[in-house]
Amino acid sequence: MRLRLRPFRVGDEDDLAAVCLRTGDSGADATGLYRSPRLLGEVFALPYAAWSPETCVVLDAGDRVVGYVVCAPDTTAYEQWFRHAWWPPREARHRGDRADGGRDATIVAFARRIGEGPVPFVDRYPAHLHIDLLPEAQGHGWGRRLIDTLATLLRDRGVPGLQLTAGTRNTGAIAFYRRLGFAELRRTDDGVTFGMLLDDVTPRH
Repeated sequence: MRLRLRPFRVGDEDDLAAVCLRTGDSGADATGLYRSPRLLGEVFALPYAAWSPETCVVLDAGDRVVGYVVCAPDTTAYEQWFRHAWWPPREARHRGDRADGGRDATIVAFARRIGEGPVPFVDRYPAHLHIDLLPEAQGHGWGRRLIDTLATLLRDRGVPGLQLTAGTRNTGAIAFYRRLGFAELRRTDDGVTFGMLLDDVTPRH
């Protein structure tokens, strides 16, 4: 499998949603765990590609995308757009999912809370990201390259810092972010928030 990084382009959306689902159970495959297989993608991947496609990078295997990093350079502005423009028409489609009391309902409730209040740490870390790689693309340095490429894009736009949150069960991701030099900003029962000041980032190859 020959892989390469490239910018997101229109037409990648189905692949992004598929990767998001196949890594959506704390890094493991979430296929079959949700009534709506597109729900995770509509919350954690596709809105970023719609709002800021220029800061979305994909890992292309030739016939499909097998990984990506998506990013909102201005988290506060992104969350308001998500809350008022992106999510309302999609929530209407997931009304039954919200009522089922299962995993779908949890994600729908999470999406409804986006943009409700101020975002922590945005003064120093205004951007935030999501990154996912299918198993066949893991362990070969592509995650690091995706982060490095995104960091360069953000620095070129004058963004001073980048944050992300990993679920507490996703121990592999937590270890990965620490290896890349992300600093732990906050820990809760649900997740660990990391931040990186982009002036501190030195691309690695």
